[in-house]
Amino acid sequence: MKITSYYPVIQTLDVAGTSSFYQAHFRFKPLFTSDWYVHLQAENDASVNLAILQYDHETVPEGSRAPVSGMLLNFEVEDPDALYEEFKTAGLSIAKTLRDEDFGQRHFIIRDPNGVLIDVIKPTEPTAEFANDYAEGAIGV
Repeated sequence: MKITSYYPVIQTLDVAGTSSFYQAHFRFKPLFTSDWYVHLQAENDASVNLAILQYDHETVPEGSRAPVSGMLLNFEVEDPDALYEEFKTAGLSIAKTLRDEDFGQRHFIIRDPNGVLIDVIKPTEPTAEFANDYAEGAIGV
């Protein structure tokens, strides 16, 4: 099997509001827009995609028609410090403040309008304690 694409789909009550959030704060652009589904792509990288779906749309199997819960998205970025200040200034919900982690990340976590957690990350060198947990060549990936 060859996977040709992968992207998360957020099931939500508010397709337009959720789409606007990711466009405004994470610089996504819409590739397809309807009242029940929006497909977004990062303005600077065509391989980074995200979709927003009306949670109760008929394409969602019955029994699974519920707004998102318990989801965490990771966005690796070049400068988490600058985004942290930008997001604080914008009044976004900060769930975990900017910090360095021994396992090899500088990051912070915010919430989107649905409560989805967004971990904004820059890989860093792990401490010796965690370095052996990485596969060969994977540190900093």
